[in-house]
Amino acid sequence: MNKTVKIIIGIVLLVLFVLVIKYFKDSNSKEVEEFKVEEPFYTSIKTKVVATGKLNPEEEIALKPQISGIVDKIMVEEGDVVKKGDLIAKIRVVPNEQSLVSANSRIKTAQLSYNNAKTLYDRNKALFDKGVISKQDFENSELSLNQARESLNQAQNDYQIIRQGSLSGGSSANTNIIAQISGTVLEIPVREGDQVIESNNFNEGTTIALVADMSKMIFEGKVDEAEVGKLEEGKEIIVVLGAINEKEFPAKLTFVAPKGLEENGAVQFTIKADVQVEQSTKIRAGYSANAEIEMESKDSILVIKEALLQFNRITEKPYVEIKKDDGSYEEKYVELGISDGINVEIVEGVAEGDKIKVWNKASKDNNDEN
Repeated sequence: MNKTVKIIIGIVLLVLFVLVIKYFKDSNSKEVEEFKVEEPFYTSIKTKVVATGKLNPEEEIALKPQISGIVDKIMVEEGDVVKKGDLIAKIRVVPNEQSLVSANSRIKTAQLSYNNAKTLYDRNKALFDKGVISKQDFENSELSLNQARESLNQAQNDYQIIRQGSLSGGSSANTNIIAQISGTVLEIPVREGDQVIESNNFNEGTTIALVADMSKMIFEGKVDEAEVGKLEEGKEIIVVLGAINEKEFPAKLTFVAPKGLEENGAVQFTIKADVQVEQSTKIRAGYSANAEIEMESKDSILVIKEALLQFNRITEKPYVEIKKDDGSYEEKYVELGISDGINVEIVEGVAEGDKIKVWNKASKDNNDEN
């Protein structure tokens, strides 16, 4: 029995010995993992801020009626080009019955005063011609007649305005909606038969039409508080319209808001820029646009790809792994400059010709799965 146990133990030890020998053999024969390396290179970097916004007309006028009533006739359509002074629409007045009655009553009262003044004037004129009364008394009666005639005319005019909305009914009548600028009719929010109210100190009034000069466009967008401090009015920028095949237009920054507004947890500042629009390009109001604002530019600087950077988990300082002559890698902390999101400037820590480890390469297993 003891001999059998010894044989079994000997066999087990032999098997273990063979396994250990095989393990060391496999470990020594395993290929050393090779990493790709890249070298620093010289190039130019331009950093820019992209602001999202819209393209709107610089001059846009809302045409409103000067009197309440009903839209009787609309003379234009959306998209029509009009000149200053062109007739846009006509308003039909719907008079208030109480106002008409009051105006008619004032006419009758003024007529009575006029008739009385006329009677006194005729009587005093006859007496003056006979030398019975003085010239002063006659002139006083003449003055009273003229004042009564003027009051009657005023009462009749008031009645006409209340009933028809104007005296003459010509192009200058307040029932006519006239274009105040030359441009394109962007929108007509009312239709014939709609009721409209006048614009006054207590009410904005009903908008009959929106007219804008489409040859003068401005970009209105927003930038984050982190970039707004670097912006200056008068700076040349580029406005890109996605709706027109990513077409670019030169523009000049004209306004940077002094106060920001919080949106979704971030403070945004409004900016505006004058856009130079080609006459041959058909622009529509409200196009979505992006403004590309160049912040900083450096030429012929030493850079590496930003993907080569690693960061210390504790200090969060950037470093790279540089290959030594023996094939091992050495960590080296670097000082960074500007970056465009792809390449980053190396101020200190890496020299031209250094071989930098590509540490975040995709594994072979992942490539096989893909």
